Amino acid sequence: MKSITFDTKQEKFLKLVNQQLFWLLLLMVACFFTWSENVVITRVIKVIGRMGMLFFSYVVYQKIIRFGAVDSLRTHNTLSSTFYILYLFLGLVSFLWSTNVGYSALQWFMTTQTLVFCYYFIKSLYLLDEYFQNHTIRLYNLLGNSCFILILIFVIGMWVNPDVFYRMTHGGEEARLGGYLMNPNELGMLAGVGVAGLLFDLKRNHFRKWTIFKLIILFYGLYATGSRSSLIGALLIIGFHVMQSNNKRIKMIIMVGLMVIAPVAIYKVVLKDGDTSRMEEVLSMTGRLPFWTALINEGLPREPLLGFGFMRIDYKEYFQSAHTYPGKMTHNTFMQVLMNLGFVGLVIVIFQMIFTFRGIFRENKEKKLMLLSLFIPLIINSFTEFGIFGESNYGILFYQLMILYISFKQTPILTPIQKIQLKKRKGLDMIQQKVSKAKELKDIL
Repeated sequence: MKSITFDTKQEKFLKLVNQQLFWLLLLMVACFFTWSENVVITRVIKVIGRMGMLFFSYVVYQKIIRFGAVDSLRTHNTLSSTFYILYLFLGLVSFLWSTNVGYSALQWFMTTQTLVFCYYFIKSLYLLDEYFQNHTIRLYNLLGNSCFILILIFVIGMWVNPDVFYRMTHGGEEARLGGYLMNPNELGMLAGVGVAGLLFDLKRNHFRKWTIFKLIILFYGLYATGSRSSLIGALLIIGFHVMQSNNKRIKMIIMVGLMVIAPVAIYKVVLKDGDTSRMEEVLSMTGRLPFWTALINEGLPREPLLGFGFMRIDYKEYFQSAHTYPGKMTHNTFMQVLMNLGFVGLVIVIFQMIFTFRGIFRENKEKKLMLLSLFIPLIINSFTEFGIFGESNYGILFYQLMILYISFKQTPILTPIQKIQLKKRKGLDMIQQKVSKAKELKDIL
């Protein structure tokens, strides 16, 4: 029987790690969905499920180290991660004045938990880059495939069980993909993130036909959500990729396609088939503009400096003005920060984003373009929904991945202990190779 050489062993190891990272990310994102109307089951999935993914992210990280890597990574673009930690620290301190400490604590814990998950997930990718330089594992591929599988589940579900996967809005006149499982706008953002990731697979000609099929499913799912902001985000992502392309022929084809598709898509989704009775709703952003006006005029003056506490926007459970709907969140991530952590929190968040952008532009071309492309659906969603600094959602998870993906860099400098560990692992590898060769020779003889 032919023995397995070390190269084959490494190839199998990388394939296994790729699968494990994919399932980790897929299941972590899936844990943000409301998969059951039973509150107990939902809490078990969201709390125990996420903690389980955190634990296994550490397991995969340790597995890479045991196979031959040494964690000698240095911090990089430290101001981005430092200001994010400062934002979380202020959120923690705000428990002292929060109008609902239990709710603030739950939101803070879930946001911090995803950050720890992202820490080990991104470190695993960096170690693969440093010690297995020929590997093909890419963050954009993992993101794109994870989003595709989840959107595919909803697309199949909308045909198999529409009562569960559709949400009726506007008095039952409009059906939007999402159901009670997920807010349609958030689901649309997920499709946008998937598009942002898979376009890079298309760019490197990675299983081209299969990737095109996945993109079609993502766009179909996005259209079915009826999310105006997500549609605009997806079109901007495509335009962004077109602008970066050096192929004039491809640029022309895509631009012509956008000129044909975009007006129809905007008319159907954004302008709602030109329904004049819906135009007022569109212009007021479904009531968001008067709600934000009321928050600034009535809510903010009550607690302008430090806010109402982490993820709290009023003394009561819901903020409501005389001319607005009652709301527990602001539908704008920056307004959310302003209300729950005041002007102090907003300043921290603004600086955090400035340093994040600065860090992104310092990266190599592929990583910079990937992160900017990923950021488009996240920032657009942040202006109309939970966003990257709002209540716990997978948009925060994606943003944390971005922050940590620019927070490390490789270094050739090893500590004496790390050098000993690396030598031991290399020695074991050499022994394994010799044993394999001896077995091969024995088989031949």
